[in-house]
Amino acid sequence: MAFFPTTFKRYAALSVAGLALASYTFRDQLGTPPPKDAILLQALLEGLRFAHYEPVKVDDKLSKRIYDLYLKRIDGQKRFLLQADVARLARYQTELDDETQHGTHAFLDLSTQLLTQRLGEVQSIYREVLAKPFDFTVTESLETEPDRLDYPADAAALRDRWRKLLKYQTLTQLSDLMDEQAKRPEKTLAATSVKPSPATFAQPTPAALEADARKRVLKRYDEYFHDLLQLDAQDRLNQYANAVVQAYDPHTEYFAPQAKDNFDIALTGRLEGTGAQLGEQEGKITVTYIVPGSASFRLGEPKVGDVILKVAQGDADPVPVEGMRFDKVVAMVRGKKGTEVRLTVRKPDASVKVVSIIRDVVVLEDTYAQSAVVNEHGHKLGYIYLPAFYADFNRTGGRNSADDVKQELEKLKKENVEGVVIDLRSNGGGSLQDAVDMAGLFLPQGPMVQVKGSRGPAQVLRDADPTVQYGGPLVLLVNRYSASASEVLAAALQDHKRAIIVGGNTFGKGTVQRVLDLDAMMPQEWESLRPFGSLKVTIQKYYRVNGGSTQFKGIVPDIALPDAYSFGQTEQQMDYALGWDEIAPATYQPWANAPKLAKLRTASQQRVAASPGFRLLNEALQTVQQRKANTQVPLNLTAYRTEQQRRQTDANKFDAAQKAAPALDVVAVSADVQKASTDSLQTGRTARFVKPLKKDLTLHEAVAVLEDALGG
Repeated sequence: MAFFPTTFKRYAALSVAGLALASYTFRDQLGTPPPKDAILLQALLEGLRFAHYEPVKVDDKLSKRIYDLYLKRIDGQKRFLLQADVARLARYQTELDDETQHGTHAFLDLSTQLLTQRLGEVQSIYREVLAKPFDFTVTESLETEPDRLDYPADAAALRDRWRKLLKYQTLTQLSDLMDEQAKRPEKTLAATSVKPSPATFAQPTPAALEADARKRVLKRYDEYFHDLLQLDAQDRLNQYANAVVQAYDPHTEYFAPQAKDNFDIALTGRLEGTGAQLGEQEGKITVTYIVPGSASFRLGEPKVGDVILKVAQGDADPVPVEGMRFDKVVAMVRGKKGTEVRLTVRKPDASVKVVSIIRDVVVLEDTYAQSAVVNEHGHKLGYIYLPAFYADFNRTGGRNSADDVKQELEKLKKENVEGVVIDLRSNGGGSLQDAVDMAGLFLPQGPMVQVKGSRGPAQVLRDADPTVQYGGPLVLLVNRYSASASEVLAAALQDHKRAIIVGGNTFGKGTVQRVLDLDAMMPQEWESLRPFGSLKVTIQKYYRVNGGSTQFKGIVPDIALPDAYSFGQTEQQMDYALGWDEIAPATYQPWANAPKLAKLRTASQQRVAASPGFRLLNEALQTVQQRKANTQVPLNLTAYRTEQQRRQTDANKFDAAQKAAPALDVVAVSADVQKASTDSLQTGRTARFVKPLKKDLTLHEAVAVLEDALGG
């Protein structure tokens, strides 16, 4: 979330002073200029001490946090280290604070030594296991939740864990080959220089398919271990540095120089590729964000939370990516405009889908606010979709989301709409100032949010404009992934009793981060050691005008609806997330014509209970919740394929829920229609925007709530 440059400079100045002091401390302790890794770790601690909103005391408690996080980073799935290894490492649980401060790294050296040893052993294990056929008639299972596993007790236990893992991965590959053979049998044959004629064509035998599946898994692990064994001391140091900083909170991160470049690319308004931002968690590559306006955004796939299983370039065979180095997966997904990439993804409900994306340059127009008109039961209603709280900080007079929403409101007012729905679903935030200004479009001047750093009293951010741009009935639509600035706007309008908040509980990110350039804060004598990278650090918390924080708890909607993302991770599930608290409320005057929430809530509950679409959605959500409790997967072919069919049937309920939604009469606003008549790009953009709204189950109910607020 954006912050104020003057405050940033103040924090940066404090950090420079701290780092300069640290340089003398190092010389006193070591007698000579310190090595670069020692400087980096000390710089991170100093930056956190001076800039972090809630600096943690550097003691044994912090040391244990670092220890736990680092073990998760290097072996989160518990597939390499033995119990004896962990016991040797455990003696450092309370010593990492001292090591980090003194510039030593015995723990890092030992963990690297042990991990390298086990990697060599596991490399021999997987090659040996994959050399022989698996028996898929045996009834056994694999536990997939590492929290329910201990580290392997000995070499035999390690081998058996890998045997089951390799059997499962071969089983999934075999099942895919069987499905592919049923659809296109010729595709399962090995490529040859001469294509067989139909007369000589023969399908592969089950044994041949199983051998092919093992061969593919072997190839994947050979590539994975090739990359894994290439990780050097700097890579391990970067992992450790991130464990250090994320022991403060999950949104504080260390960016190595190359990682900072990748972070900058994700934040630019123009890039070539899919627009799906990826992240890595415990060995899984997941979609963490979809860049508005990108190819993925326009396609509607993949979605946040999807796990990337395979990547294929054009017509080439898919390459499984589980266990592959993150930077390699990112490189495979990125590509030039006009080229095709096919992503095989596993949805949060465990269904598997292949998504074909034509890479493109991000279309900036699709990143901005858009509006439409909904005609329902004789009412004319406005709809505004806001994908992010964007703002161009680099140009004077640059485009920003608050001004754009104001413009969309003007379009809707010319259409004589009776009420407005603002859609903040999956809006991850952005500019705090735009959230404040946007709240001011619907309220007279006054306090909108409170912001508090680690030092000094809270600052009340106000809208200074007494003009109310729109004073009619207002609904805000939110879900599990509405976060940060979205929560600021929703909280302001909820506290002022200005809007009806509809949807699911929001994410709960109520903190502000800034990226500090470590090079800029280093003493001149260390210039030759640059680059050091950057520190993204949490510097503030924001609070509602009623005094409560949105951090950790998020926003509870006035009218709750079943949320397809309700099983997704929120702030509460993240390690060492900052807690909820409250401060003194600001002085504010609630909206005079407050909505009658009790009556509106009852009417909505009755509609949802009678809705076939919401019934299907609830059934699907209940099934997913039940399945999450069962973390074991069968290693028997018949049982596995039966389970996969059951999962696919359950997953189809999500699609069926949307199809069951009554159709909405949604049309483009007149101003956009007129623009589209002379702009072919606008024609396509408008069509892409309007079409999915017509069968949007949640939007249909939000419109019904708005109609109730109008009085029928």
